[in-house]
Amino acid sequence: MMGLRYAVTGSRGQLGRCLTRMQGEQRLAGSFARADLDICDGAAVEAALAGLPGGPPDVLVNAAAYNQVDACEAEGAEEAQRVNADAPGALARACDAVGARLVHVSTDYVFPGDARSPIPEDASPGPKTAYGRSKLRGEEQVRQASPRALIVRTSWVFGPGRNFVGAILRQARLRDTGEVAGPLRVVDDQRGFPTYASDLAAGILALVAAIGDQPGGVFHLCNGPADPADAPISWWDFARAILDRRGHEDLVIERISSAESGARAPRPAYSVLGCEKAAALGVNLRSWREALDAYLASPDLAITLELQDPQT
Repeated sequence: MMGLRYAVTGSRGQLGRCLTRMQGEQRLAGSFARADLDICDGAAVEAALAGLPGGPPDVLVNAAAYNQVDACEAEGAEEAQRVNADAPGALARACDAVGARLVHVSTDYVFPGDARSPIPEDASPGPKTAYGRSKLRGEEQVRQASPRALIVRTSWVFGPGRNFVGAILRQARLRDTGEVAGPLRVVDDQRGFPTYASDLAAGILALVAAIGDQPGGVFHLCNGPADPADAPISWWDFARAILDRRGHEDLVIERISSAESGARAPRPAYSVLGCEKAAALGVNLRSWREALDAYLASPDLAITLELQDPQT
């Protein structure tokens, strides 16, 4: 699919930022942040896509989401319903109306988190959180609205924005300056693989190109292990890797349980997504360790630190 033109919703998020700067055979036709477009308004979306320079895009990637997992259980429930559950259907119908293919980005939270091996695309969902239920409803709306649409699930995303890496580095700085004492405390009973938003963005566009004119469906895209035999990591393992790569090898991290973390909503204990369908089309993301190294050496880290810890 040469000369693919694509547009992006959620352009100010981690994935959205990466999608708007992608180069190569694909061309960015337009991007929309929250203030630019009400993605629940199908007529407004249709008009916005039709009015882009050059006409409607070939593809719209929906990177917009309300992902405040704990807030979804209470004060954020209405926003989660609007953005995660209702908007994807409106986007899918608008895309069909203008001849574009929707790529809707979803999450491992649609699963219960009790698997013991990589979760295939056709595994039965069973979300345990309001966030997961809203994202699953969004998937269902997309499937009902458009057989051409792609649903791409991912997990543990980090990139140019507020994220786990930035939070860990902020805590390291606070201890370096003496503003905070004692070890970090990081959960060690949730397993998965982190995914760099830049790799995910490139993978999504490669997947669309590889599918061509074939029907849509559900795909998983995540960074993975360096070796297929490597076990998934915990958040503690991820924190340790971040600190070691940034010269904080001596900083102690205490292992804690999910129950000790104080989170309002339960997190999936197992978030490893099987990516075989994408791999069969030749779309593979590199290992999470390579991805982390690339992120820490890129301008994306500066964006994260400025947003999460502006004193650095």
